[in-house]
Amino acid sequence: MLFWIIVKVGVKSLWANKLRSFLAMLGMIIGVGAVIAMLALGAGAKKQVLSQIATMGTNLLVISPAQSGSQGVISGTRQNLTVADARALRGVPGVARVAPVASGGAQVKAHNRNKPTRVTGTTGTYLGIRAFKIAQGRNMSDSECETMARIAVIGPNVATDLFGMEDPVGQKIKVKGITFTVIGVTEAKGDQGWFNPDDQVLIPYTTAMKQLFGQDYLKEADVQAEEGSDLKQVQAEITKALRARHRLLEGEDDDFYVRNQADFIAMATAFTATFTLLLGGVAGISLLVGGIGIMNIMLVSVAERTREIGIRKAIGATEGSIRMQFLLETMIISGLGGLLGVAFGIFSAWLFPILFKYIQPDMAFQTSVEPFSILLALGVSVGVGIFFGWYPARRAASLPPVEALRYE
Repeated sequence: MLFWIIVKVGVKSLWANKLRSFLAMLGMIIGVGAVIAMLALGAGAKKQVLSQIATMGTNLLVISPAQSGSQGVISGTRQNLTVADARALRGVPGVARVAPVASGGAQVKAHNRNKPTRVTGTTGTYLGIRAFKIAQGRNMSDSECETMARIAVIGPNVATDLFGMEDPVGQKIKVKGITFTVIGVTEAKGDQGWFNPDDQVLIPYTTAMKQLFGQDYLKEADVQAEEGSDLKQVQAEITKALRARHRLLEGEDDDFYVRNQADFIAMATAFTATFTLLLGGVAGISLLVGGIGIMNIMLVSVAERTREIGIRKAIGATEGSIRMQFLLETMIISGLGGLLGVAFGIFSAWLFPILFKYIQPDMAFQTSVEPFSILLALGVSVGVGIFFGWYPARRAASLPPVEALRYE
């Protein structure tokens, strides 16, 4: 019964000073809301990056030439990855498919329209490895790749920019003065930030290397491991095979890189975790400021109610009940502020992508409010209330009754 009387007195006291109580609560509302919104930004960024990695393909390994240089100074990329290397990888245990890749930038023309884009020379297996789907037309065949056919599969952005609403399949495009026939259009995958897979032209690697770019070496070789295989083991087998082909002696550094999808995911997870921690830390400062504001308000409240404390002690109130009253008032402010802050944070997380889309219509942005972030923010808000409310409550409880009654 005494506890509920203390709660009732505390609520009445806060209600009697509504504006002051709200201002004390406001710091907690902003702090909790900021923590939830910032953690939602970090969680959304993580989901977005991982979904983009998933669109790269499953069980993916990418082999690329190592960089060249001396004494720590990088001077360029080595030219040592050949078509023969890519073909040899098909016999490595655990490898399902291999696609050689030779790429570069070029101006693509059709009718009276043109645009700069990325031209990728590869095989028909590239689309399967990289999880592309054909929306219109068909994929390139192995025979077309071997005979240096002048055919192209284009991304949806290229199709729209060059042909508008027309059907691009069967149309002619020119790349560096060479005419290609469009045989297919890929489904949209969305901009991935560092690279837009919808804005590229896919042609046979033989045509790209011999007729378009004049290259004898590949930029990379994309490998898809067999379903259920150990990517680390497949990576080790690929490394062993390429070291033997490149005649590297024991102790010599690899002159190539082999990266698997797990490495991409680990890098992305580490980056987004750091990003989330930074955002959460910055937002957490506002919670600390809110707690200091509550402490300040409660110290003012103790000073204003000194005579009340003296009267209560004179009629038998214990130090524990006085301490509990002021501590409960602090917890009510921080707890209610925390609940309102949760609503504010969820609303902010919902609003951010809308505002971002308004500012940058071409870029997608997402947030994700997780239950853990809500529980964390509420727990911290209550903890802050107890921490910063303890001193004012202790100070109120330790006031001598006689001096408190004399206080004007």
